[in-house]
Amino acid sequence: MQRQLLLVSALFVCVTLIAVIASASIMVKDIQVEGNQRIEDDAILRVIETRAGSEYDEDRLSRDLEAIFSMGYFDDVRVETETEPDGKIVIFYVKEKPTIRLIEVSGNHVYEDAKIKENIDITSGSILNVFRIKRNIKQIETLYKEKHYHNVKVTYKIKELEQNQANLEFYIEEGKKLRIREIRFEGNRAFDDKKLKKEMKTSEKGFFSWLTGSGELDSEALSQDIIKLSDFYHNNGYAEARIAEPEVIYKENWIYIEIKIEEGERFKMGEVTLSGDLIQQAEKLNEKLLSPKEEYFNRKAIRQDVMNLSDLYADEGYARADIAPEIQKQEDIREIDLVFHIKKNQPVYFEKIVIEGNTKTRDKVIRRELEVYEGEKYSSSGLKKSVRDLYRLDYFKDVKVRRQQGSAPDQMVLNIEVEEKPTGTFSFGGGYSAIDSAYVMASITERNLFGRGQRLDLRVMAGGDSHQYDVSFTEPWMYDIPLSMRIAANKWERDYDEYTRDSRGASIQFGYEIFDYTRAYIQYSYDVSNIEDVDAAYRYFIYEEEYVESSVSTSVIYDSRNRQFNPSEGSRHRLTVEYAGIGGDIGFTKVTAETGWYFPLIWKTVGFLHGEIGYVAESSGKVLPDWERFYLGGINSLRGFDWRDVSPVDDEGNDIGGEKYVQLNVEYIIPLLPDQGLVGLIFYDTGNAYDDGPIELNNLRESWGYGIRWYSPMGPLRLERGNIIDKEDDEDSGRWEFSMGNVF
Repeated sequence: MQRQLLLVSALFVCVTLIAVIASASIMVKDIQVEGNQRIEDDAILRVIETRAGSEYDEDRLSRDLEAIFSMGYFDDVRVETETEPDGKIVIFYVKEKPTIRLIEVSGNHVYEDAKIKENIDITSGSILNVFRIKRNIKQIETLYKEKHYHNVKVTYKIKELEQNQANLEFYIEEGKKLRIREIRFEGNRAFDDKKLKKEMKTSEKGFFSWLTGSGELDSEALSQDIIKLSDFYHNNGYAEARIAEPEVIYKENWIYIEIKIEEGERFKMGEVTLSGDLIQQAEKLNEKLLSPKEEYFNRKAIRQDVMNLSDLYADEGYARADIAPEIQKQEDIREIDLVFHIKKNQPVYFEKIVIEGNTKTRDKVIRRELEVYEGEKYSSSGLKKSVRDLYRLDYFKDVKVRRQQGSAPDQMVLNIEVEEKPTGTFSFGGGYSAIDSAYVMASITERNLFGRGQRLDLRVMAGGDSHQYDVSFTEPWMYDIPLSMRIAANKWERDYDEYTRDSRGASIQFGYEIFDYTRAYIQYSYDVSNIEDVDAAYRYFIYEEEYVESSVSTSVIYDSRNRQFNPSEGSRHRLTVEYAGIGGDIGFTKVTAETGWYFPLIWKTVGFLHGEIGYVAESSGKVLPDWERFYLGGINSLRGFDWRDVSPVDDEGNDIGGEKYVQLNVEYIIPLLPDQGLVGLIFYDTGNAYDDGPIELNNLRESWGYGIRWYSPMGPLRLERGNIIDKEDDEDSGRWEFSMGNVF
């Protein structure tokens, strides 16, 4: 019996060994692909593991099927084998997906076909893929929802064609544009619905919704509104207030928004104290805080206090000071005490200041504008002013500041990266005036000559019988100190109605910064004028054929505008006193003053107030010529009036110019394309010029109008229409004017 069992076992082992040897010897003789028309064999064979000459493995073939199918080109993939004496032939049968020959869109009215096709990633020739089609349907629906068609439905249809092709059609049911009918609040007791709605950008549909866009749903704006409402409660004493996520309900053709509020109790502001590292007496620091002045808890005031304290410490070099407010609630008396914990840490010094990005502007031109220096303590206010001053140079499109750890804990590396913009411009302009008729102007300006910060201006104007040529050069930093020098020369040929003046002159000016944003100037000018063709009836101020004017003037100018063109904040003021009579025939004393204020308003609009006043008196034994008297009118004074059209007159009605003048301009500036520097404006101008009598504010001339301004690549462009309010019989109702150059 035992002997029989041994024989059976030996037989079983032999059979198993034979089977293993037999299976191991089965090789893959060849691999073939059938059914493919567009996809090449090599592309399919690259994704599989099985190779000719390798051992036959069914698990590997299963993985190969999955790999081919995952290519996304086939509706079906199967594998078959044929056995031959020297191995197996593996055959992959594939059925390719159709290709899209034509994409059609129907049912759309809001968007053109081309716009919809721009927003999908399926094109003619693409493989037809249902999952990709559904993803693109969502993209189309999102496009419509951005225009508030929230009920839009998009379906698709496939029309099979010959040669394994198909047409794809998207059918769109746009529905109606949905707007917000009602915003509902639940849980608000302290503030009524009207008050809360005023804190939100999202609004209900109004009568002028077609113009104002009221009632439109913007998910991002709604999320921001919830934050605004939360801040509103926290800034008015409700420290525990919570605003739930809004519920947006689409019902028929309207949208309803429900917002739940838990107000909690209202807390008064209790005691505010400071602890830790104080660099000043606590009482003195407290005076600079807003929180102690608040009757009720105000989180906005607390955040501002943290910023104020951080800036205060940073100005003393403690750039890494930690300011941590601790809120201590007194539930029983509904008060919140506030403790600012201050840890000043080590003072920080500027180890190195690295300038980057300047390919044209020299390093020293940038460094001389900085209010922070290597080796000195960190200064927050100095750094902010430095960035502002770099923008004011108008050489850079962007200025970025990065702070990096230096070689020691108390050292900082300051990286100032600038993005330069073109500083050389070719400008042109034109207009119409009674003096020049139609005129054209061209100028070439380089504000950053050779990257040294120097300025060169060339200007030519031609109009009728009038011509003007100007050239000037400005060095802003003589001897590397803030002492500027400007030299200029000009030649003017002007044919007035009453006479012709041909003048040649030159001037030299020096300026020096006396305070922040304030410079003082002194200038000497010399001019020789030849006068011809004087009207016999006009002998008021023209006696000789040649006049020599030698004058000196001083000016003080304060300019804190954040930009030279299209500023949004800041102001510019000027006071000039000029004395002529240092030799020559002409003698007078002239005083002019100018002020301009820019202030931001709602929706990023800007208000601008501008005023001027002037007085001139003839010197004894000298002449005050007509061209040194005051005339108003034109694009830079009273728009709508002709150039030099506003003037006192004699008994015969001749314009004689004023010895005094006053001017006021009010503008409301509206950004149209802020990134491109395009703005619109509405304005009101008023003013007048007076002879030897007093300034009479009850007879000012007035105009109003509108226009556009564009900070174009060739320079500031202005196109403005002025309309005269108090038109006289011999005046036009108004006029368009066009120019290239700075305003006021």
